Amino acid sequence: MNARGALAPSIGFALACLASFSLVRYASAQIDSLSHDDDLVGALWAVIATAFVLRPTQGETVTAAKTRVAATALSFALCFAYLLFLPFHAWGLAALIAVGTFVLISLGKTGDVGIGGITTAAVMVIAALSPHHPWEQPVIGAVCTAAGIALGLAASWLANSNRVDGFRRQLAARGG
Repeated sequence: MNARGALAPSIGFALACLASFSLVRYASAQIDSLSHDDDLVGALWAVIATAFVLRPTQGETVTAAKTRVAATALSFALCFAYLLFLPFHAWGLAALIAVGTFVLISLGKTGDVGIGGITTAAVMVIAALSPHHPWEQPVIGAVCTAAGIALGLAASWLANSNRVDGFRRQLAARGG
């Protein structure tokens, strides 16, 4: 693909991530119990999820969304259970990554181990930065990741729909 052919997907990808960030940031700002930092962390989770799932085809996007849901749900659940009773600790982080990896491998999901480990590390480090109610971080992450996945799926649907193809053909016919 040449530079000209890469322009539209690049802009589409950036706009999908911007929409994800903006929508989740705005929505979470309406929840009084969340801090400004939590709003930004939630928006970050949404962007990460959108960026992870958004692929060139709708089929690839759906497959990536399923991977993201499976691995992150496990990581969020493990982190929630841990942080409900214990504060962040590096050994706790390592133990959660080991447990998550064991479960994913046992389920035959070896390809999801990386995303599970990354999610666990992110939740635990964010919880360490927000020690007052660290158990809230996996909940914020789960909700905002779900929103980001949904927005990524919607962006893929829009990008791969006939309406967009028709618009692209019109642009091409005009020399744009």
